[in-house]
Amino acid sequence: MKIKNLLFVAALILSFGLGIAGIYDADADKLLGTWEPGDGRSKIKIEKIGTKYFGKIVWLKEPNDPATKKPKLDKNNPDTAMRNNPLKGNRILKDFVYAGKKEWGSGTIYDPKNGKTYKCVINMKDDNTIDIRGYIGIKAIGRTDTWKRVVVN
Repeated sequence: MKIKNLLFVAALILSFGLGIAGIYDADADKLLGTWEPGDGRSKIKIEKIGTKYFGKIVWLKEPNDPATKKPKLDKNNPDTAMRNNPLKGNRILKDFVYAGKKEWGSGTIYDPKNGKTYKCVINMKDDNTIDIRGYIGIKAIGRTDTWKRVVVN
């Protein structure tokens, strides 16, 4: 009889644990979607690949270089082999993991304006607003930008 009770308790604990994990994942996936940075010059689609979150440029206000009339390129990339790649489609958010309490960390953000990559943390203020903080070394030395969720037609 004691073994039956023990197995029942173990099954109950396992079920409860899996239920909590499901809630945890649902909160994590609230980040998925398309977001517009504060400057309004681009739109970034955040998607999940495996267990991590990534964001790529899916829209540019000015998609073409005024001088060449061709799609803007990642001309400031420190990797010379990447400088001929179009900015649209470029993955600028990489390797984010959900840390809980509406925060995603352990990722990086790439700034195509200067070709630099920064450590980054994402905090969700509400379902349609996130704060993106890129920083060097410690979070106190960085810059925060507020992004708004957009509806894609």
